[in-house]
Amino acid sequence: MHKTIHTRFHASILAAAVAAAIPASARAMDMQGMAMPASPAAAMPATPAPAPDASMAGMNMSDMAIPASAPPAPAQAAASTPNADSGGYTLTTGPYIPAGVKPPRLADQESFGSVLVDRLERAYSHDSGSWTTYDVQAWYGRDFNRAVLKAEGQASQGRLQDARTELLWGHAIAAYWDSQLGLRHDNGGGPDRNWLAFGVQGLAPYWFNVEATGYLGDQGRSALRLSASYELLLTQRVVLQPQLELNAYGKDDPARGIGSGLSDAAAGLRLRYDISRQFSPYIGVEWRGRFGRTGDMAQAAGERRDTTDVVAGVHFWF
Repeated sequence: MHKTIHTRFHASILAAAVAAAIPASARAMDMQGMAMPASPAAAMPATPAPAPDASMAGMNMSDMAIPASAPPAPAQAAASTPNADSGGYTLTTGPYIPAGVKPPRLADQESFGSVLVDRLERAYSHDSGSWTTYDVQAWYGRDFNRAVLKAEGQASQGRLQDARTELLWGHAIAAYWDSQLGLRHDNGGGPDRNWLAFGVQGLAPYWFNVEATGYLGDQGRSALRLSASYELLLTQRVVLQPQLELNAYGKDDPARGIGSGLSDAAAGLRLRYDISRQFSPYIGVEWRGRFGRTGDMAQAAGERRDTTDVVAGVHFWF
């Protein structure tokens, strides 16, 4: 009797334990199915720790010294020199620079020069005869600073009738544009005149060559000169070049036949043929006119206010 009661008591305890364990495990399995890993690393199965090395057996961990802090970082490398990555070669030494040879330089470290004879022509007029005209520009220097020489004039019957010479310092102020500052000297056709010159020269949008220069002279004289030209390529060698020039003065200068205001203007059209890019003969026509007081002075001297001339000449540069 006692044995039977004892057996039933154990069976009831086991049944209660099983009944209590089944709902708990079911809930745990349900929560495991709904749980999402926080990161890809969390979803990966844990890598089992490596088995302890047999050689580590019997070692006392207290005998292993643990440093109190990390070892000091190595000192930073010294700053690289400009020639550190060139194997020791420089602009003045190395196997590619023989002894006595000038070392290479960048383009903006060199000075260059050029001479442009834009017009060297003979003009023919039914009323005024014929004469020779020149228009030259030369420069020497570097990309940002250079010396500029401009010379323009007319000669007739072996005499210089009118000439303008400018010596300027040009400084680049923008792409294709230079500011210019210097001196202008006028001679021929009257007493000489000297001016302080300041202006700009460059390539305007749509490839117009533009010059705008102001002048200040002695005795309160002032002047303004504007010039523009364009090169229209009819073919790769045939070029049509229109050109316009205006001159204005602040006061009368009777000794040189100049009146105040808009003094004179010239408009020309020249057709040239490029035998090479540096040498081109041309023919053309040019109109010249004098206005206001300047025209009156020309008429008083027996000259015409305006003329139309046929021109022929050469354009070259080097």
